[in-house]
Amino acid sequence: MRYFPEYDIIVVGAGHAGCEAAAAAATLGSKVLLITMNMMNMAQMSCNPSIGGIAKGQIVREIDALGGYTGIVSDRTMIQFRMLNKSKGPAMWSPRAQNDRMQFSEEWRRVLESIKNIDFWQDTVYEVLTEGQKAVGIKTSLGMEVKSKAVILTNGTFLNGIIHIGEKHFGGGRIGEKASIGLTESLIRLGFSTGRMKTGTPVRVDGRSLDFSKMKEQKGDENPKCFSFLETPKPIKQKSCFLTNTNPEVHDILRKGFDRSPLFTGRISGRGPRYCPSIEDKIDRFAGKDHHQLFIEPEGWNTIEFYVNGFSSSLPEEIQFEALYKTPGFEHAKFFRPGYAIEYDYFPPFQVNFTLETRIIENLYFAGQINGTTGYEEAAGQGIMAGINAHLKISGKPGFILNRSQAYIGVLIDDLITKGTEEPYRMFTSRAEYRLLLRQDNADFRLTPLSFEMGLASKERLDKVKQKYEKIGKIIEYIKNEKVSPDEANPILGRKNTPGILQSAKLSNLLLRPQINIFDLVGGIPSFSRFLSTVGKLSEDELEGAEINIKYESYIEKEQEIVNKLSKFEEKYLRPDFNYNDLKSLSIEAREKLNKIKPGTIGQASRISGVSPADISVLIVFLGH
Repeated sequence: MRYFPEYDIIVVGAGHAGCEAAAAAATLGSKVLLITMNMMNMAQMSCNPSIGGIAKGQIVREIDALGGYTGIVSDRTMIQFRMLNKSKGPAMWSPRAQNDRMQFSEEWRRVLESIKNIDFWQDTVYEVLTEGQKAVGIKTSLGMEVKSKAVILTNGTFLNGIIHIGEKHFGGGRIGEKASIGLTESLIRLGFSTGRMKTGTPVRVDGRSLDFSKMKEQKGDENPKCFSFLETPKPIKQKSCFLTNTNPEVHDILRKGFDRSPLFTGRISGRGPRYCPSIEDKIDRFAGKDHHQLFIEPEGWNTIEFYVNGFSSSLPEEIQFEALYKTPGFEHAKFFRPGYAIEYDYFPPFQVNFTLETRIIENLYFAGQINGTTGYEEAAGQGIMAGINAHLKISGKPGFILNRSQAYIGVLIDDLITKGTEEPYRMFTSRAEYRLLLRQDNADFRLTPLSFEMGLASKERLDKVKQKYEKIGKIIEYIKNEKVSPDEANPILGRKNTPGILQSAKLSNLLLRPQINIFDLVGGIPSFSRFLSTVGKLSEDELEGAEINIKYESYIEKEQEIVNKLSKFEEKYLRPDFNYNDLKSLSIEAREKLNKIKPGTIGQASRISGVSPADISVLIVFLGH
């Protein structure tokens, strides 16, 4: 008896990568089976209850522009919104939301169940089935064999996961959930290399037991925005977060447990995240710092549970609790569960190509933490790309690859493959050399037309993008060409403490002043307001988009010139089957790295650590350019 039909694509794991992969592939028309160990925990927020943040918010906007769902689900479950880095230039602006943890998972499940091409199965996958060097399905712990044309693995922290709390350690993918055993061994038998990584999570506390009067309140923005470029609801009310600090007494208590910390005793072999270290790691690495900030974040609308961001720890639970009692606001805290570290298997990402298909096994894709990343957003970005590419591959179509000048997602995948990672990779704006082009506000302009061409973004979404940028174009043209008299301009300039004008000047000259923003002009220049009324209903984002393009025009043009200049290297293709050992003019290290990574272009080769400019010159000469 056959329990399952043959599927186009099987997605293993329903975390943030798996959910986006399944949704994308199914929306494009593939018949998808999504297998998860627990149907109740789809897109579980295993760590902090938030989406977005520095550079991560840009990734969420890109996922949304491509037709993904992380931004939409976040908007529907948002309890607070903040635009980070607003005091800096627009390349640094990063949206961030606090979310209701339980609602987020429930909403993702509702979205997935509304997509007709997705079937579900609750089970553990412990083997990838292959014929020759091609994936043809999976085998589960219940002995089920399910056939498919492609398989996407998005296993998160579950592969041979071990949880550490002080001297205690036990198997698990998350606290209270069992690890996935057997799949790593299946992949090793197929020829894959593996490694170990470590991440962690903080204590959870009872908000009723905290004294928030001893903390600093952190409210959401007065005018909250959304992640999605579609019309999702903005929060009518918001919940506050709170800030407090550790102190020398807290640090002394934590040090008492160092001799029982798996981090320091060597029981954890995996590398932890450099930019999100545990509290004990912070104290050890920054011994001269007498305090560290803690962000106290609500878990949802209808729960008393709070997340202590900044207090990730694998120390014995009694040490964690004792130290927190000495933290302002925590004197009478009640705890739900301790922080813990989790160690898990990952597969170094040189083993995937730029579509996220593995190099060893055809039609097998890796996405998310299995590739060595950390973070919901990084996982979701890989997930949507794996889902798109698996569908395109089995449909006989070319792969979809984003380059570094097109998207943060492109930077992420390029970094993983060309540079590798030995610690959980986290995205930052500093990793994107073209970040002024890759702003959070223009992700729809960059990516929605590409998504529409392949059939993922809807016509409605594309039309919305076209209308938006037509309006922005009209506003820019008007501001650049229309003049304003001193009588109109000087009252505004005076209120903003910037010198008045003596003769008529273009609106663009006023807007270029750092003290002036476009909303000053809207409120103070009647002729400008009258013009805007002819453009149609305008959003704050459209007005802000026009302002950014005018104020930063020369910088944007300069960055685009650099992209155009270097793009010739991205268009010089390298054969995937070429043996670089045949080019004796290359350095030994370059030959080794190029054979290992198999870059698709000269541009990708130039970013590989150990490949010198001289080696690139050899490749260019060899290609005859």
